[in-house]
Amino acid sequence: MIYRTRENSSQSVADAVPHIADSVRAFAVARGDYYARVMIRIQSHAGFVATFNWGAAVFGPVWAAARGLWGLFSCFAVLELMALVQLSRGLFSDLGAVPRARADRLGENYERMLARVQAARDQGDETGADALARNAERLQAALEKALDQAQEAAAAGVELVIFGLFAFVLIKGIEGISANIAYEKHYSRWRADKRVRAGFQWTGAAVGAVFVAAVYSIALYGFTVAEPVAFIHTFPADKTHYQMLAAAIDRVFDQTATDFGVFFDGIARGIRFLLDGLEVVFVQTPWPVVMVVITIFAWRLAGPRVAIFTVAALAYIALLGFWEKAMETVSLLGAASFLCVAIGIPLGIWFARSERVYAVARPVLDLMQTLPSFVYLIPIIAFFGTGKPPGILASMVFGLPPIIRLTTLGLREVPKDVTEASRAFGATRWQTLTGVEMPLALPSIMTGINQTILMCLSLVVIAALIDAKGLGYDILAALQYAAKGQGILAGFAILFCAVVIDRLVQGGIKQKKGPR
Repeated sequence: MIYRTRENSSQSVADAVPHIADSVRAFAVARGDYYARVMIRIQSHAGFVATFNWGAAVFGPVWAAARGLWGLFSCFAVLELMALVQLSRGLFSDLGAVPRARADRLGENYERMLARVQAARDQGDETGADALARNAERLQAALEKALDQAQEAAAAGVELVIFGLFAFVLIKGIEGISANIAYEKHYSRWRADKRVRAGFQWTGAAVGAVFVAAVYSIALYGFTVAEPVAFIHTFPADKTHYQMLAAAIDRVFDQTATDFGVFFDGIARGIRFLLDGLEVVFVQTPWPVVMVVITIFAWRLAGPRVAIFTVAALAYIALLGFWEKAMETVSLLGAASFLCVAIGIPLGIWFARSERVYAVARPVLDLMQTLPSFVYLIPIIAFFGTGKPPGILASMVFGLPPIIRLTTLGLREVPKDVTEASRAFGATRWQTLTGVEMPLALPSIMTGINQTILMCLSLVVIAALIDAKGLGYDILAALQYAAKGQGILAGFAILFCAVVIDRLVQGGIKQKKGPR
């Protein structure tokens, strides 16, 4: 790869042209002269260079597979398939089939309703006949609307053909323009690492062609045929396997809850003890004391403007009757955050020391952050029941990964020469950790604490599903009864709690960093 600036790029490439041309020919093999000219041209300019590869434009993903550009192969295949699906739907699909079937059903119901109207009039029940007639009129209006929709859908076929054809041509143009640029980057990687596959690979072309033919055929068949075979859209799953596996999991959970019930109860009691202490501070302490203390903290940590905002936010919470529930939420948040920090920082130190352990823990952390919240509520309810302690545990599952990751990252970014100098002066490993590494990693650790607190706070609504109370309960009730005003007011209360906590922690981070 040639590194160039705007002043000397053309001259440097010109001096190295014979060498580059030979290298490109050895890399490309097939059509080596063409790619040598194109890549010399691309490398001679710092900006975008317009070239067009007709082979890539015609063969698309097959060309990319033959040249070893499998990422480009996937992009080309997906784009082409999207255009071809629209084109095929416009040419071969009966787009009006669904609304026409609905119109047929409505027509049958309309005829039956007219018969009922006539029967009621024959029996002399004019009141009933009038009510049935009104229903018939509504059915007639729905029938006319369905017929109009069927006509519009059938007429949309021409539009789909035009759109699909235009999109396909446009995609082919993009393939031709982007191919040489992507291939030049592939060539640069090959220059740095000869293990990168080069040349024209007939095996790759064959695999790409078979894949494209199979996927395109199945997709177009599923989209264009009115009644494709059931296998295309419905996987032949056996429900007995699902039932057997679900029953086995139920037995495992039930047995575990029975065998380790004392252990789970001990964890719940420990969390309850911590939570009761926090509720004494935030809930049972008179509100003027709590409000003044929080305001002073805001002033000292983040300045007068944040203190003023804190007073306004707390006033909003108090005036609308959310004070006790807000303090319950803060207590839940405090317990969850404290446990996350107490567990996460030691784990982060351990993972920073051992790459092997961190490699094992990384998938677990990914799972904790990506698993939907309602899924990990299931084992928590199975082992701990419902209430505030299980709600705290649910928040911890979501809040632990940030503090662990950022503690690990902060400690790994401490310069090695600093720790080696500390060891050279006779410091023990503990003294190096507490006196050198932790202070240098403190900004990253404080950021992790901030993220953990906000992650835990985001779980208050979900935790309310398992009877964790707090402000999340008001949101949950608003969702159940469509109480829009109640939900918005409670949502703003949670928002103000989050903003105040975030500003306090951010102020603490800035103080730890010190003036610049």
